[in-house]
Parts: sequence; C-alpha cells; structure tokens
Amino acid sequence: MADDRQERIRQRAHAIWEREGRRDGEHERHWHQAAGEIDAEDATQAARPARKPAAPRKTAAGPVKEARAKAKAAKPAKAAAGSAAPTGRTRKVKAE
Repeated sequence: MADDRQERIRQRAHAIWEREGRRDGEHERHWHQAAGEIDAEDATQAARPARKPAAPRKTAAGPVKEARAKAKAAKPAKAAAGSAAPTGRTRKVKAE
C-alpha cells in the first residue's frame, strides 16, 4: 500500500515538474505538493460513502423480445420440402 502511494506521488511530482517547465532544483517542493494532493484525494475518497452497485436496467425492448420468443416457439414448424402437407395456398384452375 505504501509502495502504491509512493508511486502515485512520484508520478504526480513528475507531472508538476513537467507542467512548470521542467526547471531543476524544485524536486522537493514538487514532491511535497504532490504528496499533499494525493493525501487530500485519499481523504476525500475515505469520507465518501461506498456506492452500492447499480441495479440492472430493464429496457423497453425486454418484454417485446420475450413475447416474440414465446410466439415463435408456439408456431408449428414448416413442412419439409416435398411433403404432402398443405401449404395453405390454393391455385386457381382455369375452366376450359
């Protein structure tokens, strides 16, 4: 845990150094400034109540998809090609 804090401070101090034009001789000030910022962030995080995970959203399409799936399952399967089952279509025959 301390190693993680040290690494975060190091990265923040480096960012401060770059932001200020990479001037030499200010490393201690950058380190202390970074440490103060990290400590303030950690204190803010500790003061916040833990967030509970969000409940999964139900979309409007959910019930529709379920209804379609049920209707599809209730339909009879199509007859195989070449079978004698009627197709529901009728042909008109011309009278001669």
